[in-house]
This record gives sequence, C-alpha cells and structure tokens, in this order.
Amino acid sequence: MTATNIAPWLAQSRWPTAPIRLVARLGSGHTPSRNVPEYWEDCTVPWITLADVWQLRSGNVSVISETKEKVSSLGLARSAAVKHPAGTVILSRTASVGFSAIMGTDMATSQDFATWTCGPRLDPRFLLHALRGMSPDLKRVATGSTHKTIYMPDIEQLRVPLPPLDEQRRIADFLDAETARIDGVVNAERRLLDRLAERRTAGVVAAVSGGEHAGRRESTLAWLESIPESWQEVRVGLMARMGSGHTPSRSHPEWWVDCTIPWITTGEVKQVRDDRLEDLHETREKISELGLANSAAELHPKGTVFLCRTASAGYSGVMGSDMATSQDFVTWTCGPRLNPYFLLWCLRAMRSDLLGRLAMGSTHKTIYVPDLQMLRIPVPPLDEQGEIVDAIRRQNSRIDNLTDKVRRQVELLTERRQALITAAVTGQFDVSTASGRNVTDGVTA
Repeated sequence: MTATNIAPWLAQSRWPTAPIRLVARLGSGHTPSRNVPEYWEDCTVPWITLADVWQLRSGNVSVISETKEKVSSLGLARSAAVKHPAGTVILSRTASVGFSAIMGTDMATSQDFATWTCGPRLDPRFLLHALRGMSPDLKRVATGSTHKTIYMPDIEQLRVPLPPLDEQRRIADFLDAETARIDGVVNAERRLLDRLAERRTAGVVAAVSGGEHAGRRESTLAWLESIPESWQEVRVGLMARMGSGHTPSRSHPEWWVDCTIPWITTGEVKQVRDDRLEDLHETREKISELGLANSAAELHPKGTVFLCRTASAGYSGVMGSDMATSQDFVTWTCGPRLNPYFLLWCLRAMRSDLLGRLAMGSTHKTIYVPDLQMLRIPVPPLDEQGEIVDAIRRQNSRIDNLTDKVRRQVELLTERRQALITAAVTGQFDVSTASGRNVTDGVTA
C-alpha cells in the first residue's frame, strides 16, 4: 500500500515529503520469553505495552513517562527487544491501532509498537503531530478480523512533510498550544455530559420514590432513603408473574429452521444500555416453534419486562411484541396492579444497587434468580404509576436533547482538532500568523 493511499491528505503538503524511515531510525519491540523466569527478575527498564495505550487515547498526553510493566536488562539482552533513547516516537500498530507518544526516558516496547528515533532533519514533536494527523487513516487501513494490525511493510511506507527544522518546531509549538486549548474545552464538555447523566439518574430515582410527596417515611429498600407514607413496598413477584428463558439445543439443527419468534439474548443489551429505549422490537436472533416446544424457553406476551442477569447484568427493557429470551434474562409479566413501565424505571433506578449488592462473580457478574425473586419496589396507586412514567419521559427527553447537543459539540471540536493538525503539518496556513486565534470559535455553545 502506498503512502498516498494511507494518508491522501499528505499530497497537499507545501513541503516535500519523505519516508519517515529515511529521516528517523525505524524500530520495534519484543516480549522476552515468559518461560524464562530470570528474564523477569530485577526489572528496571520501562517497557511500553498495549496496557499503556489508555494513557494515549485522549490525545492529551504527548510524553509517556510511566509504564505498567518493566523488563530486565537480561531479558532485553536475550530477546529482540531494544532499549530506545528518550525522545523516540512510538506508534501502536496492533489491537489499539494508531495511538502515539514520545518516550520521556529510555524505554523498550513490545512488538505491538513501531518506533522512530529522529535524526537531525526531524523534530520528534512535529513527527508526533504528523502521526496523530494520520491516526484515522491508520485505523482505516488496519487489517485483521479479531485484532486490527498495521503491518511493518505499511509502516515503512509512511511519509512525513519536511519543512525546515525551525518551522517544524514553530508548528509543534502552535499545535501544542491549540490542541491543549481545544482539549480543555472538550474536557469541560465531557464533565457536563457526566453531570447530565447524574442528573438524569437522580431524576429517575426521585420520580419512582415519589419525590414530590411531602409526607414521607423511611424506606426499607436499600436503594431508597424514603417513600411517601401512603405507598407500599411490595415484592415484585406478588404483582407480576416471574419467568425466564432458555436456549434450544444447538445439536438439533431442525430446531433452528423456520425461526420466526423474536429471541432476546445478551446481544440486545446494547439497544437498552443507555436507558433511552423502553420497548425492544428487534432481536438479532429468532427461534422456531419447534425449538420453543422442545426447550424450557417461554413465549412471553408483549409488555413483559425483561432484565439481563448475566454478563451485561442490570440492563432492562419491555418487550415490544411476543418474545422469548435466553437463560441470561429474568422476566416479569405484570398483573393489574403494576404498570410495566413503572417497573422498568424502578429496575433502572436500582441498577447500581443490583450490581453492587446482588451481582456475584469476578469475571462476569451474575444476579441469581433467588435474589431476584425477593426483589421489592415502591408501589403507588396505578394511575400515579402512569403519571410518574410520563414525568420521567418528559424529564429524560429534555436531558437527552441537551446531551445530544453537547455530544455533537464534542464531535465538532474533535473534527476541528484533527483538521487543524493536518493543515498545520502540511503548511496549509502560516502558524506564525494563526497563533492566538481562537480555533474553537463557532463550535462551543
């Protein structure tokens, strides 16, 4: 793959471009054998691995100084790992593709990184910004089904504009200042998103606990402080028929033919993860009448409330049509005293309690059926349940609209940041005259 195919915008450079490997020593890294314990004793050499990419994801960190792991001098000497000098530029090329930084001290890397130690014609900070300009292109051309990878032959083709060294430094100074300014605005917007999410959650809890009622008593529910004096706290199983699901045996192919029954699995959790969708209408998989008849799966009626209790535990929704579920879910088909949407919002309000108090397991959290059988909720009169649901929907709609606007602002700022980097490193404007200009004008609210 040619350099133009990887980063087409480099063709707009007002300066000549050169393969990075011709102006910086290209290198990589290695992992000393884990089967030789002495290679992992007295480890003092910082060793950059994919576990350190989290530091780079925001783009705010330019110099990496701390690593999760270190290697020993012996492991370094007896493997293909190389200790690179401070100032070397790194690029992640596998799994988490396209993240870059400058080594703050002498370091080694795993084989998941490419490195460039700059020669006298290339400033490391300028190269870093150029690589960050290429990041979307690198992610686009990465190949692989499980873990995306940029292979070394493509790394060798990467080019960089080569303005005079003093111009490179001016561009780097400009981009350091301007990207920091944009990052500051983005961070403020993200803090606002966090506050909006907290307000949304608090509003739901207040609504299902009757926050507008004056006369109150202490609640016996772990996730509520108080409820109106006139309300009851009732076990859900007394007002709704509890059920579950099953997976028809895959060893019977005939049970997986003519599948027409929507079947909720953990693959559907992504639809309800942000608590915006109430009614689930589409499922990735369906099961057949024969599979249903020959398994413990049940066909639940439209309006049944479901809760995921394994893997992505705690997420809930309402069936938009008659549906079955896998064994990863528990269901409640509400009786005449319980509005299914009121139950849904109670389940969403108590999610942190469900996960913190009842979910078990170190790898995959699971909420066990006996605990769910004892689940209790506050219960106002049926007509008030409907009013509460309507109030939650109105409140959430206002917050969600504002959230969407803020997210769009973050997207625009991120796009502006990327465009600024590519324009600056290719010389599309004079950074000397652009310095001090507010690049976020017209973007923030």
